[in-house]
Amino acid sequence: MGTRKKVHAFVRVKPTDDFAHEMIKYGDDNKSIDIHIKKDLQKGVVNNKQTDWSFKLDGVLHNASQDLVYETVAKDVVAQALDGYNGTIMCYGQTGAGKTYTMTGTTENYKHRGILPRALQQVFRMIEERPTHAITVRVSYLEIYNESLFDLLSTLPCVGPSVTPMTIVENPQGVFIKGLSVHLTSQEEDAFSLLFEGETNRIIASHTMNKNSSRSHCIFTIYVEAHSRTLSDEKYITSKINLVDLAGSERLKKSGSEGRVLKEATYINKSLSFLEQAIIALGDQKRDHIPFRQCKLTHALKDSLGGNCNMVLLTNIYGEASQLEETLSSLRFASRMKLVTTEPAINEKYDAERMVKNLEKELALLKQELAIHDSLANRTLVNYDPMDEIQIAEINSQVRRYLEGTLDEIDIINLRQIQEVFNQFRVVLSQQEQEVELTLRRKYTLIDKNDFAAISAVQKAGLMDVDGHLVGEPDGQGFGLGVTPFSAKPGKKAKSKKMFKEQLRPSTPPPKPVAFEDFKNERGSEINRIFKENKSILNERRKRASETTQRINAIKREMDVTKEALNFQKSLREKQGEYENKGLMIIDEEEFLLILKLKDLKKQYRTEYQDLRDLKAEIQYCQHLVDQCRHRLLMEFDIWYNESFFIPEDIQVSLKPGGSIRPGMVPISRIMSLGEDDQDKFSQLQQTELPEGPDSFSFYNAKVKTEQKHNYLKTMMGFQQAHRK
Repeated sequence: MGTRKKVHAFVRVKPTDDFAHEMIKYGDDNKSIDIHIKKDLQKGVVNNKQTDWSFKLDGVLHNASQDLVYETVAKDVVAQALDGYNGTIMCYGQTGAGKTYTMTGTTENYKHRGILPRALQQVFRMIEERPTHAITVRVSYLEIYNESLFDLLSTLPCVGPSVTPMTIVENPQGVFIKGLSVHLTSQEEDAFSLLFEGETNRIIASHTMNKNSSRSHCIFTIYVEAHSRTLSDEKYITSKINLVDLAGSERLKKSGSEGRVLKEATYINKSLSFLEQAIIALGDQKRDHIPFRQCKLTHALKDSLGGNCNMVLLTNIYGEASQLEETLSSLRFASRMKLVTTEPAINEKYDAERMVKNLEKELALLKQELAIHDSLANRTLVNYDPMDEIQIAEINSQVRRYLEGTLDEIDIINLRQIQEVFNQFRVVLSQQEQEVELTLRRKYTLIDKNDFAAISAVQKAGLMDVDGHLVGEPDGQGFGLGVTPFSAKPGKKAKSKKMFKEQLRPSTPPPKPVAFEDFKNERGSEINRIFKENKSILNERRKRASETTQRINAIKREMDVTKEALNFQKSLREKQGEYENKGLMIIDEEEFLLILKLKDLKKQYRTEYQDLRDLKAEIQYCQHLVDQCRHRLLMEFDIWYNESFFIPEDIQVSLKPGGSIRPGMVPISRIMSLGEDDQDKFSQLQQTELPEGPDSFSFYNAKVKTEQKHNYLKTMMGFQQAHRK
C-alpha cells in the first residue's frame, strides 16, 4: 500500500465588479483567506457573535485563467494516473459560482476549455510520449439526478436505452456502476465527441442565481490501462480519473425556485449535506463507521473519498458581500476536506491465464535444466537466467560460423543454450531460403507447380511446352536456344504476334515508382491534371492564409505597442493632474491620436481575422478535394499496375469492354501512398503558426460533428412531426 497523504484543497474566486475588499483578504502566500464581518450594532454592545474567520488552504486562485487553474490543480493528478494512481478532482460550491465553467469550460472558445477537456488532451499527449507501453483509454459519463442514476452516453447508437435501472455495486476491486456504458477511445477527437455528447444530455434549469444552473451531479471517468511492450505481459497497471462536477447548493429564498426546480434543489442540498457528513466522519480519526451509503453521490465516490486515490478539491466561491454566508459555508467544507487523508497506491494487476502458462513453461525448463546439471558432474557454474539479446546474438554468430566451416564445434553449457542454438539454426535457414527465393525472383518468373491454372495460362501463351519446359530454356548444350513447343505451328501470323507480344512483357514487374510516373503521363494523365490543379489552388490559399496570419500578428504587435503608449500617457496625465470641463475629461492631442489609432487597428484586426477564418474554411474544402483526387489516382494506378503486369493475356481479354470481368474487381493489395512532398510538410508547419495552433483541431472537429449530429436529429424529428400532422 502507498503512504497516506492529505487531500489538497484549492479555492477559486469568481471575478465580480462588486468584490468585498473590506471583508475578504488574501494572504501574502496566496494560501489563506481571511473573512471579516462588522458587528451588528442593532444587537447591542455585548455581542459575542463571531466576526472573523481564517482559512488555510493549498492555494487561492483569484482572477486566474483556465490555464493556470489546470496547471495548479489537475496536471499532477492526471500525470500520476498514467503511472497507475487513481485520481479525483471535485468542484464544489454554491450555485452560479463557476463550477461547471471550471470543470468543463465553454465549447465555443478553445482557450476557455476547462479541466475535463484539458485532462483528456494531457492523457493522449502522454500516451504519445510512451511508445514502450500499449495504453488503452475508456470513458464513461454518469449523472445523479434526484437520487437516480443516468448514463449521459446512452443516446449513442451503440448503447441504446436500458430497461433495468443502474445500480452501485461494491466488490474487492472497488465500487462500480452496474449498467453504465464504458466507451473505448483511440484518439483525442473521439474522447471530445463523447464529452460533448454527454454535455448536451445534462439537465439544466434557470433561476435568479444562474441562468444555466446544473441540476445534477456529474462524474466523468477516464479509465487507463497500460501494458508494457518490452517487459512481461503478465503485469499491467490500471487507473481511473474521476472528474466530478457537483450541483451547486442554493438557498431557496435567494434562488426563488418553484415547482420542479424546487424539488431538484431539495435533492441537491440533501445529497451535499450527506457529502459533508461523510467528510466530517473521514476527518475524525476516532470514527469507525463512515456513512457512505446515505446517498448515491457518496456511495459512488466511496473510492475517491479517503480511499486509494489522489484527491483534489476545488471550491468555487463568490467574492460579493451579499454571498458571504454561502462563501463561509463553502470555505468550511474546504477546511474539513483538508483533514481527510487518502492512501494512493499503484494499481498493478496480473493476467492470470498468461501467468499460469509462463509458470508451467518455466517449471518444465527448470526440471530439464536440473536433470542435465546432475548428469554433468564437472559443470557446476550453470546459468539458469534467461538469455539476453547479446547472448542470443553471440549464438547466432556461432551458428553462422559453424555453417561456413570457420568454427569446428559449439560449446554446450546448459539446456537454454541448446534450445537457442536450434532456434538460431532455424532462423539462419529461413533467412537463406528467403535470400535464394529473392535472387530467383530477380532473374526469373517463378510459378508454383501445383498452380494448374497458372501453368495452363503459360502454356496457352506459348511460353511452356507440354513437357513443362519453358520456351528459350537452355537445352544442355550451352547455346540457350530453347526447344520449340509442339503447339507452336508455323504459318499462323496471329498466334505468332500474340506470342511475340507476351514475350515483350517483362518477366519482372517494374518498380512501382517508375510505373507510377508512366501511369501519370498516360492512362492517369487526366486525374493527375485535376490533382495538380486542386493542389495548386490549395497551395495558393495556404499562401494567402500565411500572409494574412503575418498581417494579423503585425497588427497585434502594433496594438500592444499602442496600448503601452496609451497607458503611459494615462499614467502621466494622472500624475500631472486631470482637468475637466463641464464634466468631460480633457486629454492632450497625443493621447487622442493614440486612441484613434488603437480603434483603427482593432477594426483592421477584426477584418483580417474574418478573412483568415474564410480562408481556413476554403483550405479545408480544397484539402478534401486534393485527398479525393489522391485516393482516386492511387486506386486507378493500383488497378492498372495489377492488370498490366500480373494478369495473364487471356484473362485481360475478359477485362476489356464487353468482357465478363469489370475493371477494378481484381483482388489487389494495398500499395504505396503518395508521400508528402516538401510543400505539404511546409503547409503543416504553417498550421502550427495559425491562431490557437493544431492542438485545437480535434477539439473543434469533435464539437462540429456533435452539433451536426444533433441538428440532424432535430431536423428528422421535425419532419416526423410534420408528417404526423
